[in-house]
Amino acid sequence: MGTSSCFWWRKGSGSLVPDLFVLYCQLLWKHLERITSVGPRPTGSPENEILTVNFLLEQIEHIKADSASGPHSVTVDVQRPTGSFSIDFLGGFTSYYDRVSNIAVRLEPKAGAQHLMLANCHFDSVANSPGASDDAVSCAVMLEVLHSLANLSTPLRHGVVFLFNGAEENVLQASHGFITQHPWAKQVRAFINLEAAGVGGKEVVFQTGPENPWLVQAYVHAAKHPFASVVGQEVFQSGVIPSDTDFRIYRDFGNIPGIDLAFIENGFLYHTKYDTSDRILTDSIQRAGDNILAVLKHLVMSEELADSSEYRHGNMVFFDLLGMVVVAYPARVGTIINYMTAMATFLYLFKNFVRYPQLWSNNFPIISKFWLVTLLTVLIIALVVSLTGRSMFWYNDFYTCIFMYGSAATGTMVLIHTLAKNLYYGVSCVCLGELYFDVSLLLWCAALVYLTANDLCSAYVPMLMVAFPLTTKLLLAREFKLRGASVKYSVLYQLGLALPYVHFMFLIWVVFEIFTPILGRSGTEIPPDVVLATLVTLATLFLSSFFLHFIYLARSTKWLLAGLGTVFTVFLVLVLCGMFFPYTADPSSPRPKRVFLQHTTRTFHGLDGQVKSRDSGLWINSFDYTGMQHITPIIPEINDTIRTSCQEDRPFCGYPWFLPVKFLVKKNWYLPAPEVFPKSPIEFQVLSKEQTKWGTVKITFEVKGPSHMSLYLRPHQGASLSSWSFGDGVPQYHLAGEYFIFYSHGLDAPAWNFWFEIQDPSGPEGMISVAISSHYFFGEDQRTVQLEDMLKRFPKWAFPSSWVSTYHMYRY
Repeated sequence: MGTSSCFWWRKGSGSLVPDLFVLYCQLLWKHLERITSVGPRPTGSPENEILTVNFLLEQIEHIKADSASGPHSVTVDVQRPTGSFSIDFLGGFTSYYDRVSNIAVRLEPKAGAQHLMLANCHFDSVANSPGASDDAVSCAVMLEVLHSLANLSTPLRHGVVFLFNGAEENVLQASHGFITQHPWAKQVRAFINLEAAGVGGKEVVFQTGPENPWLVQAYVHAAKHPFASVVGQEVFQSGVIPSDTDFRIYRDFGNIPGIDLAFIENGFLYHTKYDTSDRILTDSIQRAGDNILAVLKHLVMSEELADSSEYRHGNMVFFDLLGMVVVAYPARVGTIINYMTAMATFLYLFKNFVRYPQLWSNNFPIISKFWLVTLLTVLIIALVVSLTGRSMFWYNDFYTCIFMYGSAATGTMVLIHTLAKNLYYGVSCVCLGELYFDVSLLLWCAALVYLTANDLCSAYVPMLMVAFPLTTKLLLAREFKLRGASVKYSVLYQLGLALPYVHFMFLIWVVFEIFTPILGRSGTEIPPDVVLATLVTLATLFLSSFFLHFIYLARSTKWLLAGLGTVFTVFLVLVLCGMFFPYTADPSSPRPKRVFLQHTTRTFHGLDGQVKSRDSGLWINSFDYTGMQHITPIIPEINDTIRTSCQEDRPFCGYPWFLPVKFLVKKNWYLPAPEVFPKSPIEFQVLSKEQTKWGTVKITFEVKGPSHMSLYLRPHQGASLSSWSFGDGVPQYHLAGEYFIFYSHGLDAPAWNFWFEIQDPSGPEGMISVAISSHYFFGEDQRTVQLEDMLKRFPKWAFPSSWVSTYHMYRY
């Protein structure tokens, strides 16, 4: 690891400049390596609750002692909150946590501070992953930011709370405990959340607000290496990305605005054993440290933080230009610009329509459908690839996808327009070329008006894709009339479109950087080739929209079509012959196949409380579309003869789902195996069952078990839950008539007590089926001999995340 680039600090100077300073890079790397050296840190494990907490407290005490003579005070509070809430994520479920860990550090002037800024990271990780990028590196950076700010000679105007939370991977539990229960939370006016959806690279601002444009302006003003886009914010908040961050908790439960930053590169390694400290480049930490320190310092020195409500209203349009500079302006200004651009475009198009009404009315409906024909053609190819068992051929080498689907999309478009050019008798090629340019302009303008009318700040993209081509066309109109598609015209035309096209290509790169790895963990039901082929085709259509009119001006497209056809044919043959394998264990660039493997014992009780059936096995979930297709030749026992089917009368199909993702992963395998005997078995009992005065039945339960459990409730036909002890007391977020409650606890948690009330239909099958699963993510109960033997048989290019679980079902 190089140590030549990390953020610098001069003690007592109050400034941050790279000259004759104390270098903290080595110390930061020590923080990161110490946190990850203990291994995976799931909530409730000694690694998370003791080793990591003690290390962080030790470092914070050093910082506190080092800054004791300065103008700031440092206060540390270890919080162990208990609470419950419901969230509309993964279809919606309820979360309950007990004594999870938070380390809150309050930095403020010694005279005190009324208003606080919050900086948040999480030190827990998912099971079986060291979690270096997600999110140990952010906590290491936060330690050094705390150290730098604490030692400034100039006192801060406001205070900062650095929250190191220990239960984010348990679906945002610790942040909820802080913002809803900690006494400091009432003084927090805004926050910065540090996250990861990849391993290293640039950290991108992908969410801000809600509203509060002053936060974006602060980032624009202070960030040393800006990387931000309102497009990412609106895509993420649309829900198409199956992920969430603590940003949601602070926004929804704390009603405070913030900035969400995350590393996004190399998402193939996210939540795997490969998320190690040696894969995070020094430059990534350098950029993150520079940005977070500068932005946080700017915010705690700002006037806006003291009364953020005064600056609340309005949104911002913001985007960076190749990471060098951020353009930002109020959304209301963007609306004016967008509508002015649309009006100018419609006037230009109306003028052309009046000049050539017959040409427009005869040909516009046909030309506007060319995009649809192109998209359908490529989707058919993607379906063929999927049906022949060659899906995800591009996962190990993304450019194979570009060569095949990109060449198919481009070739189809060129062919269609070449045919149109040759079939439209009596119309000059110049007129047809201008008509296609106008059609592209009209479609982009329609997108501009639609997005603007729906108050989407991403409308700036079609605005750029309308304003620059239109201006360029008008400026070059005389040149075009005199010389046609000359070399001079072509060069000037491309220069005029350079800025919006370079920016748009950068956005497309970000989209593929994020979505390509996600398709490797999006479940067995979504054909990833169809999704990726759609994205590639849309990108091709959008990028070519203002260049395809050159087809009508060119003498021939024969050689272009021949080249594209050859590339497509070669790659199609190679793909169908299985020459591109999706996965690799190459240490320099692994592309693992994700598999969840649980050694479980299932027990089913009847209405009389007696055991009706019991079985044990290895329950296997594939988290991508290929299922066990590539595993079966290596482990023949895992084949379609042991594929499971959902037993609809059992809560969540009768299997121990850790999270409610059964709608994403419907293909599962169950290989018989011996019974599991955890040394800390689950204890589940009914404490009371009583009839209420208002006609419901109230049942109270007590559960003792491991740190992670999932509770499933399935009311029988005619029955309905009326209230329960979770959240606000109103049962909600039921999936197909089922309720999912996610439970976790830290150390020394008491027994879990809960109740619900149900309307009694008095049916012969009882009122409700209740099931509970236990998940052993760490310690000696995590492994069995059979599980270890099976793990050894998996190929190196697979990442089987494994643990022991149990499932118990009861009827009442």
